[in-house]
Amino acid sequence: MTFVTTTVATTTFAIELTAPGGIDRFRAATRVLPAPNAGEVRLRHTAIGVNFVDIYQRTGLYPVGATPAVLGVEGAGVVEAVGPGVTQLAVGDRVAYAGLPVGGYAQSRNIPATRLVPIPYGIDDRTAAAAMLRGVTAHMLLRQVCPTGPGTTLLVHAAAGGLGLLLTAWGKRLGARVIGTVGSPAKADLALAQGADHVILHKEQDFVAEVRRLTDGAGVDVAIDGIGGQTLLRTLDAVRAFGAVASIGQASGALPDIPLSELGPRRSLSLSRPSVFAYANSIGAYRQAAEELFAELGRGLPVTIGAELPLARVADAHLMLERGETMGSLLLVP
Repeated sequence: MTFVTTTVATTTFAIELTAPGGIDRFRAATRVLPAPNAGEVRLRHTAIGVNFVDIYQRTGLYPVGATPAVLGVEGAGVVEAVGPGVTQLAVGDRVAYAGLPVGGYAQSRNIPATRLVPIPYGIDDRTAAAAMLRGVTAHMLLRQVCPTGPGTTLLVHAAAGGLGLLLTAWGKRLGARVIGTVGSPAKADLALAQGADHVILHKEQDFVAEVRRLTDGAGVDVAIDGIGGQTLLRTLDAVRAFGAVASIGQASGALPDIPLSELGPRRSLSLSRPSVFAYANSIGAYRQAAEELFAELGRGLPVTIGAELPLARVADAHLMLERGETMGSLLLVP
């Protein structure tokens, strides 16, 4: 292993967010990249993931602090240099990461070494970048928040998105019956190919009625919703008594206020709002999730990359994601 501690600053191309708002707040920039501090690594990206949380951060829903800032919470690449005290990684190592701090929309970045996970032989950088944040999220949901296994019936909204496809495939591997909702026949075909048992076209069908029909009136055991708004409210009626709903996003807009009386006693549901960033902040949980994710990928867990764009086209990537034009994961290539 080659440990190179650098004290030399360099520059890198990046896309900056100048202020919270629309895609017009992005700008290309050349930024000074200082030498890695103690415990840090300089990483040269080979692939960068784009996630809906990036949109929340761009609009200011999830503040990122002072601007200009570089967004991006998922990527893969090669270690270029290590800071003092870093011994577990070496120059040339292929690594991936997910979670805070932001900084992914750049050719190179400095990042705490504890955030980096070696990419196993046989898994390419694109797959790692496309799977890391979604994979850690899926692990959190299926292993921690709503333990899933044989006999579990799982409802996945946006089942043809990057996270939805991974939840579907991983849920099936755990023995669950998976019902997905999607917005088009093409997306339905993709979710079915990923292993979904049933797919509901939510623009044409009442998903609550269909779920009830498919479960003989009982409802699902677990529902995972990243849509928010009325979809979250209606999802409460698609879950069986003493079942669970996990709210993990709000792609359609603001989250509704849900009084406790809506959860019970009539419905007798549990509702959670888990954060993958909070989950990933526990280094033990983060590394366990990454280890299990890579093990599943090595055993053939499929990852669908729906589109790849040059790093300079971050704005286009955000538009595609906001408009629901993507299927699978969305990548930027430096």
